[in-house]
Amino acid sequence: MTRRHFTFVCEGVELAATIDEALGDTALLIVSGGNETRAGAWNSQALLAARVAAAGYPVLRFDRRGVGDSEGDNRGFRASAPDIAAALSALRAECPHVSRVVGFGNCDAASALMLSGGTGFDGLVLSNPWTFDEDAAGEAPAEVVRDHYRRRLADPAALKRLLTGKVAIVPLLRSLVAAARPAPAVPKGLAADIAAGVAAFPGTMRFLIAGRDRTGLAFVATWDKRDTRLRTCADATHSYVEPDAQEWLFGQVVESLQALASR
Repeated sequence: MTRRHFTFVCEGVELAATIDEALGDTALLIVSGGNETRAGAWNSQALLAARVAAAGYPVLRFDRRGVGDSEGDNRGFRASAPDIAAALSALRAECPHVSRVVGFGNCDAASALMLSGGTGFDGLVLSNPWTFDEDAAGEAPAEVVRDHYRRRLADPAALKRLLTGKVAIVPLLRSLVAAARPAPAVPKGLAADIAAGVAAFPGTMRFLIAGRDRTGLAFVATWDKRDTRLRTCADATHSYVEPDAQEWLFGQVVESLQALASR
């Protein structure tokens, strides 16, 4: 496996990218979430890319405009469709033997892929999609609150604090009221826009949810839980830092690549 760095152009500015080369004709393009560089939190995306390439699939990572080593202005994930399209074109140019590409993103990177309808990709792996609108980013959906208290009630130390009066009652009551709220009948705002993008995508897709992540649980609260494309790693946190979660994530990504490659 060879790892090399290069640049490509998006709307007149240079973006930095890294490619882990492999001989397979199905490739992975990793889109970074938030303002993270292409290495990812705790170098997670670089490590994932190396493992996936070792399994035979080329992998490209890049910094979108205004992030990391890339030029330009950072306009956030909602405006990143041109960056993703340019990265996809760069991947195909750098690896002309590639005929199929899977896009992977965590958090708002998953949302960016969904908002664009997955244009140009043959498959998508979407992890913990961000569904919070800007004016409601601090609000936790009822499902997230319920999961929090399920875990707290299973913790003897937390129960002791409650029984000895060391828990603030007013915030607790507010949280319990929030937990009783029913889930919205249909997605709204960003969640609705994401759902529309998903509906327009003709390729393969799976959703990965970290069971201990507020963002992932919030997505599930807006989604049809009967969707067979949903996969959950119960004890994983947002960036899959746990060793078992890392193995699970790698397995899910490679399974998606294998499924597409066998078509």
